[in-house]
Amino acid sequence: MYAWSGNSQVGEGRMTVTESRPSDLIRIKLDFEKPFRASNIAEFTFEPRGEQTAVTWTMTGRKNFVAKAIHLVMSMDRMIGGAFEQGLSQMKAVVEGSRR
Repeated sequence: MYAWSGNSQVGEGRMTVTESRPSDLIRIKLDFEKPFRASNIAEFTFEPRGEQTAVTWTMTGRKNFVAKAIHLVMSMDRMIGGAFEQGLSQMKAVVEGSRR
């Protein structure tokens, strides 16, 4: 489990890896506390493509009325996308470095 707490842009919450299948899938439960309460499931799937691997990130979850209103002015991708993009870049660097 990983927890974070920050300013109004990053909010507060925690994430827990609920399933991990090497070379196939990582499933994470995201629980947001601030700026609003919500739970989502994020999945990273891995698909071999020749000498490369395609990584797909999806996120699903239910939105209550407050979450729907907040999403009209705040993008989930803008809120946490940068952190996930950074993580994907770091994963790429590690994987490509291990092939040398």
